[in-house]
Amino acid sequence: MSKLQAVFIDRDGTIGGTGHFIHPREFVLFPGAQEALLALKEKGIKVIALTNQHNIAKGRATEQDFIEQFAAYGFDASYICSHEPQEGCACHKPRPGLLHLAAQEHDLDLTSCAVIGDVGSTDMLAAAAVGARKVLVKTGWGQDSLDTYRHKWYDQAKPDYVADDLRDGVRWLIQDMD
Repeated sequence: MSKLQAVFIDRDGTIGGTGHFIHPREFVLFPGAQEALLALKEKGIKVIALTNQHNIAKGRATEQDFIEQFAAYGFDASYICSHEPQEGCACHKPRPGLLHLAAQEHDLDLTSCAVIGDVGSTDMLAAAAVGARKVLVKTGWGQDSLDTYRHKWYDQAKPDYVADDLRDGVRWLIQDMD
């Protein structure tokens, strides 16, 4: 595989939390998640948050709360959809609007990028839509995505790798580059 330009990483269930909304001030990273982010950065790979957060529209948090959280974790940028899923915006995963925006703003070739997430029907479909590498983590909703909801997405967006967690997924991406 050619050098990765960026890795887009989902938040809830991927870097920490439960898969459900948790306010940024109460959110806890999974063990090894911070080290995984640093490992990407040490390889010169941009680390970009890519998350659906419709609870912003409900007033349960602000976009700034998330931006500050991602910056504190060392993300280079964050792309956040604050819309309700039924609004039909272009940025709510699985739609690839935020990926296209990030590619434009950071001069990225999305086929030289990867998406790591825990939901096949959003994260993996968004990655497939732009030709990015697809890494599904089993944390959060990941195992359910594979076991219960596989029929909704797998044929269209089979992961390139199924990881136990973010650390495992990052390790695989880095090894796959060498």
